[in-house]
Amino acid sequence: MTTHATIDIETLGATPDTVVLTIGGIKFDPMVDDGLHSQFYYRIDADEQISMGRSVDEGTIKWWGTQSEEIKLEAMSPDGRVSVEDTLKALNKWLVGVDKLWCQGPVFDIGILENLYKKIGLHHNWSFWNIRDSRTLFGLMPKDPRKEIDFAAHNALADAIVQSLCIQKVYKSLGIQK
Repeated sequence: MTTHATIDIETLGATPDTVVLTIGGIKFDPMVDDGLHSQFYYRIDADEQISMGRSVDEGTIKWWGTQSEEIKLEAMSPDGRVSVEDTLKALNKWLVGVDKLWCQGPVFDIGILENLYKKIGLHHNWSFWNIRDSRTLFGLMPKDPRKEIDFAAHNALADAIVQSLCIQKVYKSLGIQK
């Protein structure tokens, strides 16, 4: 079985040094219609990141204000936050055995995470050649497969799950078998 994983982050900006609010992930086999397993979801300590000098974008704060109360609360509530170091160590451990790492635009998710790893002096557990972009894959389809799924967008775990389901759908549609 090939093990792929999709990760998604929610942040307070779009620059590499921005505060990361949540990280969600799911492992899956892209060759089958189900088989999602091993969820990963952490809510990271935003105050710790701000004290480290990570940035917050006012436009992004205003954008969060336009989201549903449920999504906003999940992203912004101070409850249940985990330290940056503990979160990134857990992510490294979770990624052991993953062959390919998918995200919705690696410059965003991977770039921000790599910057965060560097900031605290930890090595990340992926190589650049293992990164895949689901947005590019979805662009090969006549219609974006995410548009056919009703989900709570901007929840990092829900976004990762939907992206993984859509990757499986595109593989099947394109006849990708290995």
